[in-house]
Amino acid sequence: MARLLVSAAHKSSGKTMVSIGLCAALSARGLQVQPFKKGPDYIDPMWLGQASGRPCYNLDPYLMSPQQIQQLFAQHDALADISVVEGNKGLYDGLALDGSNSNAALAHLLDLPVVLVIDARGMTRGIAPLILGYQAFDRNIRIAGVILNQLGGSRHEAKLRAVIEHYTDVAVLGAIAHDPLLEVNERHLGLMPSHEADDATQRIAAIGQRIAEQVDLQTVIDIAASAKSLPPSVDEPRPTSSRRSTARVRIGLARDKAFGFYYPDDLAALEAAGAELVPFDTLNDPALPAVDGLFIGGGFPEVFMQELQANRGLRQQIASAIEGGLPVYAECGGLMYLARTLSWRGQTCQMVGAISGDVTMHDKPVGRGYVQLAATPDMPWPGLQARTLLGHEFHYSSLDRLDPGARFAFRVLRGHGIDGRHDGLVHRHVLACYAHLRDIAGSGWTQHFVDFVRARRQALADPPRAEAIEGVAA
Repeated sequence: MARLLVSAAHKSSGKTMVSIGLCAALSARGLQVQPFKKGPDYIDPMWLGQASGRPCYNLDPYLMSPQQIQQLFAQHDALADISVVEGNKGLYDGLALDGSNSNAALAHLLDLPVVLVIDARGMTRGIAPLILGYQAFDRNIRIAGVILNQLGGSRHEAKLRAVIEHYTDVAVLGAIAHDPLLEVNERHLGLMPSHEADDATQRIAAIGQRIAEQVDLQTVIDIAASAKSLPPSVDEPRPTSSRRSTARVRIGLARDKAFGFYYPDDLAALEAAGAELVPFDTLNDPALPAVDGLFIGGGFPEVFMQELQANRGLRQQIASAIEGGLPVYAECGGLMYLARTLSWRGQTCQMVGAISGDVTMHDKPVGRGYVQLAATPDMPWPGLQARTLLGHEFHYSSLDRLDPGARFAFRVLRGHGIDGRHDGLVHRHVLACYAHLRDIAGSGWTQHFVDFVRARRQALADPPRAEAIEGVAA
């Protein structure tokens, strides 16, 4: 069960590129590499998943219990030769003062040897107290090696190696020179998603080659293999719906360059709940496939708003289907797509127009971080009306000019949502919110949504009873 954590002294140190490169380089050696990402994130896991050829799973100490993390990790780690966990921010950074949701806490929970990536620009002798301080801060964390990043040349590398060897007992696993190739275009939510980059496959291969040339891969493998065997995890019971049925439903999944923010375990939970996921392309498909409901996740509709507007036929069909009673769940970018208009950088484009409100993009985040939501009586999915749900949000847009009588499925206890107080706009059988819900956080939203779609399909299939028709006529 070889495994390790790639972390850093602080964010923007290059750990994502190192993690992508390690996944690609180790895969090129013929190893089955299982990637994981700490915390909420869609984009880094896309790159890590493509680099390894396996879905990347998120490990989130805020949204998941320790038992859930251990169970998810063990389930997928067991199917691989080596697991690479990419941290977020710095090794000891996190929301809690006691560090209980930090990268270090995750390393302790899963007994992960730590590879520390250090942005060494402008550093020489000062790198020693940095490493020594990180070692001394928590003796339960094993910093098994460092990878020096953004080096200025061979002389810089030689000085750093000499300092680290003299003052510390930490191995230098690699030294990576400043290289434009080891960069991926960024935008307001971080890296450009891999499914938008036409050259993603070639770029990942090149990054993997660079890492293989400048990092001692065999020592990295040996460090990962030195991790102790984990004790068996105890399965936690999943929330279930009282309306569980074996009848499967077809749920359309918007999956293209505009929409791609989905967690693989949430999609698997939808399928386990009885959904057949049917992908469709909002940019190019002229019509919806035959489906019983829709799930439109997050993404970057603002980047593709001209193309979304141009596909008028699909927009109109979605709007008509919603008015006809089609159940829809939309998150963040999906909410933006269902609005009347989307405005960004001085341009305004028509969207689906199924929900009241116009979306405006801003230069700074409107809502960012974890959310806690209390369901209201307007929550359309049976079984969730009295529940508190956890998730996260990260949006630069606002939904403006809402109808005064707008109904909401959630009160915001933590976060921003739509207006700082509410999230989950409800229209007909649509639930559209800025929050990204996590099934593994205990909400069981996937089962409740599938049950809702199934119930709506059944209601449309069952003709009204004769006595009810006679009563109306009377």
